[in-house]
Amino acid sequence: MSELLIDFITTLDGYASGEGWPGFWGLEGPEYLAWLGEQPEATYLMGANTYRLMSGFAAGEVPNGQNEFRPEEEASVDELTQAPKVVFSSSLEEPLTWANSTLVRDDAVEAVRAMKSSGSGLLSTIGSLSLCRSLLRAGLVDRFRVVMFPVITGATGEERIYDGYPDVALEMIEHRTFDGRIQLVEYKPRVLEHPPLGVPA
Repeated sequence: MSELLIDFITTLDGYASGEGWPGFWGLEGPEYLAWLGEQPEATYLMGANTYRLMSGFAAGEVPNGQNEFRPEEEASVDELTQAPKVVFSSSLEEPLTWANSTLVRDDAVEAVRAMKSSGSGLLSTIGSLSLCRSLLRAGLVDRFRVVMFPVITGATGEERIYDGYPDVALEMIEHRTFDGRIQLVEYKPRVLEHPPLGVPA
């Protein structure tokens, strides 16, 4: 059976990106980059918006506010290009132009449920906030990992990650600090029907 990992990189205040900021908020270091390079192979899951953004980067489109890719960003995009990717969308058309990408029009939750039961490798999300929220609500997520970068983007932050989430209990299974400033926390999530305390009998 496959394992499903939700994987976010965020600001301290829970944003997935920020206007005018480079990838990794320009704060990645050698320890973090080495750790990224050691990650196991995975099939990446994403929605249409993330696909459009990332496939654009793969085709050479540079993020807003930058003149060119930094080497770290280019290496990250190249690795994603080589990896198998599953894109859930009713608006995209086949054939998908980004190499190793498969379009799935079926309900994402049911498709991922089937992928988990019939597969054996690691499934990992990339971006795709609404997809991640749906998979978590459905109880399909085995691991929930967040790498927090030491910046608050109160003025320029975009894509608030946790808006619309259910209440979730998190059992920590891993934590680590990279380069003295980047914090990884990884949890086993459990969706709650109600808060555990103060519930009427």
